[in-house]
Amino acid sequence: KKKKMHSLWVRLNAVFFYGLNVLLGLAVLNWFSCLPQDTGIMTRMPKPEIKTVKMHELASLRSHGGVDRALLSFDLEADLRPAFHWNLKQLYVFVLAEYESKKNVLNQVILWDKIVQASDGIDSALLKQDSTYVKYALVDQSTELRNSTINLSLMWDHMPLTGRLFMERAPGSSFHLPTKYF
Repeated sequence: KKKKMHSLWVRLNAVFFYGLNVLLGLAVLNWFSCLPQDTGIMTRMPKPEIKTVKMHELASLRSHGGVDRALLSFDLEADLRPAFHWNLKQLYVFVLAEYESKKNVLNQVILWDKIVQASDGIDSALLKQDSTYVKYALVDQSTELRNSTINLSLMWDHMPLTGRLFMERAPGSSFHLPTKYF
């Protein structure tokens, strides 16, 4: 009687995990192929161009439920097309407001956001927002929003098919909130 050296399950297991190792190797090669563009090392590829990130109009500044709340509109003009390459699935783009208060050294609030997917076409990465009201109000944890200097910036988070996630930031403009509610 002959003994079998390996059963069918052992052979299927070996083939399956060999295939997974090949996929892992291809994913690592994929990541390496986009590394120069993502890091800006040894490449002359264009960078995203941010022309405008500024407040257009302050609609209201009120105290509501023990917190300060400001509603505003902003202007945004940005060309994020250079950020796209064959390995990028989408960008998460957002307008960030930062300010200092007595309670917190740094307060960060997302005012507006958008997901730009590669499947939507390259022109969807051309962002032009004029007099656009914020999706999310500028809210302070207490009543320290009045008389604050607010710094606006545009940030975008790269979400590739494989590889590392990373964020980029473009400074915008600053504005000063009034000392009284309206």
